[in-house]
Amino acid sequence: MTDEQRLQSIGERAAAEVEPGMIVGLGTGSTADAMIQALGVRVAAGLKVTGVTTSDRTSQLAASLGIPLVPLDAVDTLDLCIDGADEIDPELNVVKGRGGALLWEKLTARQAKRYIIIASAEKLVDRLGTRLPLPVEIVPYGWHHTSAEIARLDLVPELRASAGNAPYVTDGGHFIVDCASSGIDDARQLARDLKSITGVVDHGLFIDMVDLVLTIDTAGDIHDRTRPV
Repeated sequence: MTDEQRLQSIGERAAAEVEPGMIVGLGTGSTADAMIQALGVRVAAGLKVTGVTTSDRTSQLAASLGIPLVPLDAVDTLDLCIDGADEIDPELNVVKGRGGALLWEKLTARQAKRYIIIASAEKLVDRLGTRLPLPVEIVPYGWHHTSAEIARLDLVPELRASAGNAPYVTDGGHFIVDCASSGIDDARQLARDLKSITGVVDHGLFIDMVDLVLTIDTAGDIHDRTRPV
């Protein structure tokens, strides 16, 4: 099965979780895009839902598919939020942020009654921080100093660059530093330590938030994992 076919398959599976009348958080990234495309097909066939998007990119895609949208501040809660992830550990803690939308993704997910992560099986890891650097969103002012503080946590932060080698800027107007490590031993403690640094807006550690993970392997088989109680 090709990567494109895998994306379509898991996107359709995730979109099937959406029920009529739901307010749904729509994630950012290629896997989330596949779900949004599948949801758009259902909306075109008559499904009534409302979307809350996690990035300008996702807003443009969802609007092009005719999915009705409202801002996060217009709702009290979301019934469901569906998004992708960069790493998933056995406790269903995840790392997100390669798509540059971690802050809006986390704000949206925290208001959802149910949070579903969809990903290829390659994203499953024994320990977070071993597959990709951890994204940390920081304010531009004094970013060198903020990075130095982050480095004291045994991380190696590198400013993310966009085209032309200019700093990448999030939809919220912030920078991202991608923080390499030899693996994160205590994700909960690191999450607290990062948030305590002045200049850090948020980080890509999503701890104790995910209710269900759907993964697809290279053969196209979809597996589900629920968070351990």
